[in-house]
Amino acid sequence: MLGLSNLIKYHKIPLLFIILSGVFYVSFGYDLERTDSEKLLVLYVALFAFAFQIIKLSGFHFRLLVIASIVFRLLFLFAIPNLSQDFYRFIWDGRMILDGLNPYLYTPDSFIQNGKLPVKQAQELYNGMGALSASHFTNYPPLNQLCFTIAALFSGKSILGSVIVMRVIIIAADIGTLYFGKKLLERLKVPSKRIFWYILNPFIIIELTGNLHFEGVMIFFLVWSLYLLHCGKWKWAAVVLACSISVKLIPLMFLPLFFWWFSEHKKDASTALSMTKLLSFYTIVGITTLMLFLPFFSMKFINNYTETVGLWFGDFEFNASIYYLAREIGYAITGYNEIAIIGKILPIVTLIIILGFSFFKKNHTIPKLTTSILLTFTCYLFLSTTVHPWYIATLVILCVFTNYRFPLAWSLVVVLSYLAYLNVDNSENLWVIALEYIIVFSIFIWELWSKRKLPVS
Repeated sequence: MLGLSNLIKYHKIPLLFIILSGVFYVSFGYDLERTDSEKLLVLYVALFAFAFQIIKLSGFHFRLLVIASIVFRLLFLFAIPNLSQDFYRFIWDGRMILDGLNPYLYTPDSFIQNGKLPVKQAQELYNGMGALSASHFTNYPPLNQLCFTIAALFSGKSILGSVIVMRVIIIAADIGTLYFGKKLLERLKVPSKRIFWYILNPFIIIELTGNLHFEGVMIFFLVWSLYLLHCGKWKWAAVVLACSISVKLIPLMFLPLFFWWFSEHKKDASTALSMTKLLSFYTIVGITTLMLFLPFFSMKFINNYTETVGLWFGDFEFNASIYYLAREIGYAITGYNEIAIIGKILPIVTLIIILGFSFFKKNHTIPKLTTSILLTFTCYLFLSTTVHPWYIATLVILCVFTNYRFPLAWSLVVVLSYLAYLNVDNSENLWVIALEYIIVFSIFIWELWSKRKLPVS
């Protein structure tokens, strides 16, 4: 009781902002239509202002901030996601697996259009996921599918029950990220309070816990892997990194960036020994990832999966930046949308950037490694045809371990992309997208310029 009374006595203002945040999160989760742009923007911006005040005024009272971050997430527990419909496909896939069907081999359309209902509440799930998801094969890796299956196992016929189970998994992952992120920051002799710029970030709470995006689980494994790597447990780090890849494929693009880790991390190691460790690291990652995919393996699976993943580069477009500029140039020259051509060129540019950071920057410390991962993934997103808001979550956690803060600004202004829901056809207002990226690019370029001489130890 004494501890509680002291907490109230010395942290009245932060507690007030925590209570206000709780009220706003409840309103966000249970009383917001995604087409209500004014309410969306007011709640979102206010929550960012409250989070800033909570962190600033609490004096980084660790226990208070941890409790607040968990409570904010639990407030969403019984809410149906209101900014994303992806969870309907998650539930569909989980129930498919539970019923003994391989979700990689069938599209929902292939059942519904033939009058078949392969899973419980199939028609409701089909209607909820939307035509785009229903017409394509699933692209969610095996550990992600495991989460969906666990939800199906414990929820029975309840859609809300599935949502609750998946939400608990994501909250548990965030707690794991808090644990290993704090420990890694302490080992790096960097203020551990930085972790709250991720854990208490309203964008992270809303997009991951609220909207049920499993980037949070991928990030948990990624941070755990980096922690193990810093501890010298590189074999286990490779296994855990493979788990991260098996939730979302994004960490695959980070693998070349480990090139200098073993050759430079141990200064007394021979080149031959370092290369052996590097190859062993990649081998463990590869074998573990393949083993996790093995239960679903078939030639049809390979064809369907590669086709679906490839569509993201050549067919879909949303909240892009450089691609939209290239598209307008293409319109001016040919009069057509040249996404098929541009979508092939931009990944090649991304690959060149990744290889440049891999071979010409010696990423032999965690700060240098995370900085390279941050910058390469940022370039990837700048060059992508599709940038959904939750993709930014990876940048937010990476910036915690670096000198860069532009992902925090991006996590605020990315809410502008949701204004597309104002239109019946969900078409984007390119002036709004331009405003988002003018802010992001301005801060990004300023940070590149101002931090170019700062040491990243």
